[in-house]
Amino acid sequence: MDRTDERYGAYVSILEEELIAAMGCTEPIAIALAAARARELLGAEPVRVQVAASGSIIKNAKSVVVPHTGGLKGIEAAAAAGIVAGEAARGLEVIADVSPADVEKVVAYLEGTPIAVERADLGLDFDIVVQVFAGDGAEGAAAAAEGAVARSAAADAGAPVRRALVRIADFHTNIVREERDGEVLRDAAPASEGGEAEGMTDRGVLSMAGIWDFATVDLDDVRGLLERQVACNAAVADEGLAGDWGANIGSVMLGAYGDDVKVRACACAAAASDARMSGCELPVVINSGSGNQGITVSVPLIVYARELGSSDEQLYRALVLSNLVAIHQKTGIGRLSAFCGAVCAGAAAGAGIAYLDGGGYKEACHAVVNALSIVAGMVCDGAKPSCAGKIAFSVNAGILGYVMYRDGQQFYGGDGIVKKGVENTIDSIARLGRDGMRATNDEIIRIMLGS
Repeated sequence: MDRTDERYGAYVSILEEELIAAMGCTEPIAIALAAARARELLGAEPVRVQVAASGSIIKNAKSVVVPHTGGLKGIEAAAAAGIVAGEAARGLEVIADVSPADVEKVVAYLEGTPIAVERADLGLDFDIVVQVFAGDGAEGAAAAAEGAVARSAAADAGAPVRRALVRIADFHTNIVREERDGEVLRDAAPASEGGEAEGMTDRGVLSMAGIWDFATVDLDDVRGLLERQVACNAAVADEGLAGDWGANIGSVMLGAYGDDVKVRACACAAAASDARMSGCELPVVINSGSGNQGITVSVPLIVYARELGSSDEQLYRALVLSNLVAIHQKTGIGRLSAFCGAVCAGAAAGAGIAYLDGGGYKEACHAVVNALSIVAGMVCDGAKPSCAGKIAFSVNAGILGYVMYRDGQQFYGGDGIVKKGVENTIDSIARLGRDGMRATNDEIIRIMLGS
């Protein structure tokens, strides 16, 4: 595919929109972003905070360590970090630059400020509403004393501000509503209600054939994105193996199964996830809104490229393939679902590994189909250390999917949810993840919340 193809610019734009750096698990970081922006609108440190979030957000935010909080977990910690030390302009790196002194302030703020969390039921899988208040008597004497400075600062700036609201919907940086003292400053329909999100490229342009053709891209158009993905995600994998993070799945695998490249590919990806889920303060370049998916589509390819002696160009083209194949699969499912996103990313990694190993278009397609057939039933029960194990199995399925076809074996249309043709199988997976597993997602959330 060359620049004269109308799809070329769209594919570049999709990579630019999706391959962004994030500090920490993206759902709590999105909460931190909303809280940081709400505090900016309020113009003062809030004395009371309310967070309403969809069940899928709660599922992914309740059990992971939030970076720069002294090891604290969950939604309240994310909101506190955003309010005390966040820079909303930095997007998903909103709490990337937090000093040790700021960490102490975050802990103190969380201990001294009421932060209420409730499940929102507005019909969206991805929905976050943060309200912050600079109230007085209704919040009690302590809050009134603390709020005196806030009221003074607001008065100096003009009319006093008592409440601010920020809503993020559909994806992690998509602020659709802002309010200050009841005045609506921004009001945009969520993409799920009003069509494509403002400024975002239509993912419907993606196809396996188009992605394969686009892998011949002029690398100067995407090199910076891919260099950053390799640097960031490889560094997190190295830290995951060197440190004591989560369940240490990567180290366990290497100790139990040896140092074969297939094991290393799975182990390094798992180690990166373990570090990230446990509060590692290194950024990850994400895919489809997920750091774990960004790790899964990239780290196994980095491992294979080193083993095979691949050139940088070969690695970058394989990364183009794996990143876009993962995005293509997730487009039909949605960013949050009961369908584990590592499955799609692992299948995409299989396609990228096929490319690095000299395989062609058929090998890449069959790697995806075979992998999806193997692990398509894996559920997402939120972000937490066991994600590392799921990543390891998904990467293994991607590798097995490729090796099967290379060695003359495959699954066929009619074998369960597999359909004839890779696009038809991807459509099946989309139906399963988006529609078939909706009730499963609700039940998982009820189990996690103890209801």
